Amino acid sequence: MRKKLKIRKWVFWILALLVLAIVAIINFQFWRSREDRFVRYQEFGTDIPVNYSIHGIDVSWHQGRINWPMVHSMEVRGVHLDFVFIKATEGLGRVDAQFRRNWDEARDAGMIRGAYHYFLATKSGRAQAENFLATITLESGDIPPVIDVEDTYGVRDTLIRQRVKEWLDVVQTSTGVKPLIYTSVDFYDRHLGRMFDDYPLWAAHYIQKDRPRIARDWSFWQHSESGHVSGINAPVDFNVFFGDSLALKQLLLP
Repeated sequence: MRKKLKIRKWVFWILALLVLAIVAIINFQFWRSREDRFVRYQEFGTDIPVNYSIHGIDVSWHQGRINWPMVHSMEVRGVHLDFVFIKATEGLGRVDAQFRRNWDEARDAGMIRGAYHYFLATKSGRAQAENFLATITLESGDIPPVIDVEDTYGVRDTLIRQRVKEWLDVVQTSTGVKPLIYTSVDFYDRHLGRMFDDYPLWAAHYIQKDRPRIARDWSFWQHSESGHVSGINAPVDFNVFFGDSLALKQLLLP
């Protein structure tokens, strides 16, 4: 009887050790896979997702006066900044205080640039598009125009979609290119949805480290809002492009 008890104890401990070993292997593989998806760059002050070769930022007056040659020349372990989204306008008549300086100096420094409009759901989509178009001057090699939609301001979804579509139509008719939509993945799913699935998407999502949590295709991913860049004396958003240099060239204005 005692021998049987001893055998049972040995079997129990062997099985327990096997379970612990399996759990350890699973945990190791999980954390290894996470490490394979992003790397901490102390110089940038943020995690950078791997498997993306084209990186960029977005800026507005919040970043103050920017030294664009320093931005473009910064490189850390092979990661450098190729593109920038620059806030141009907001609502019906507001122009970003740093837009014209940023727009010209980013181009002169060699950055690929794109202009975006901060959309107010309470205002006419057409009137906001006209404010944007009166402010920007697009050139060959620029990223197509962007509408930034982040807040409902209490407006019902049907009216938001109507006004966003109006902005997109006016800008596309004027420029001849299909604009991009910037928004968070949650806002897109809750308030915009399938009606805009044909438009290129610049998705904001900070939780997952390998890709934004959204079912539809996307072109740009804002993965961090707390990065640091030489030449900018304020936190800055970091982005990646989903594709190689040829895919990016095909997206840009001819």
